[in-house]
Amino acid sequence: MPVRDAEAADIEEICALIEEHARYEGNEDLVLDREDMARHLFGPEPKAWVLMAESGGEVAGMAFCSWNFSTWEARPGIWLDDIFVRPAFRRLGLGRELLNELRKRTSGRVEWDMQEGNERAAAFYADLGAEPVPGWIRYRWRPDLA
Repeated sequence: MPVRDAEAADIEEICALIEEHARYEGNEDLVLDREDMARHLFGPEPKAWVLMAESGGEVAGMAFCSWNFSTWEARPGIWLDDIFVRPAFRRLGLGRELLNELRKRTSGRVEWDMQEGNERAAAFYADLGAEPVPGWIRYRWRPDLA
């Protein structure tokens, strides 16, 4: 089950995976600008990076990430913004492979959000040894709301 770093040639698959994930979560309207995404991922100043999971020569899933830094731990970590495995490839261990690869890439924290009520994901993350962060609430400040 190969997991590899995405390349610029993967931009269509990356955007398609994100859009598929949005539809899976009930957002039927998301359509990404491929050019903007390519610039953010593969341009001169990349803002994020992607791991691709393949099975049988097909793109099966991805983990979309960026670096963060913990002042209290004084080390970098990874923010996992999105992980998605296409339904036809689930239960093959690809999600675990993607997360294990992230774990190998930092001595710091690997963190992510999960929608409330997603019991299957919660069980999967617990099986990995991950746990919710008690006492913290995520805030978001968006330019269009300022």
